[in-house]
Amino acid sequence: MFNGIFGYIIGGLVIGVLARIIKPGADPMGWIMTIVLGIVGAVVGGYLSGLLGITSTLLMWAVAIGAAIVLLFIYEAARKKKV
Repeated sequence: MFNGIFGYIIGGLVIGVLARIIKPGADPMGWIMTIVLGIVGAVVGGYLSGLLGITSTLLMWAVAIGAAIVLLFIYEAARKKKV
């Protein structure tokens, strides 16, 4: 149990940082939110990989990073103030 949670936190950190590096533009968020979005991206990416039948670890990471990037765009859109 602890190994799985710890793995998601470390993986989420890596995925969140990679997503922020790949996604263009400034993201005014802290490390905690980066980790949270990375963890959610990892979970969503893992789920999508399972649905698509992806078994390659490298492709699973790519899907998770892609999901985290999409989440960054959604987060950015939700934070924008309406005029």
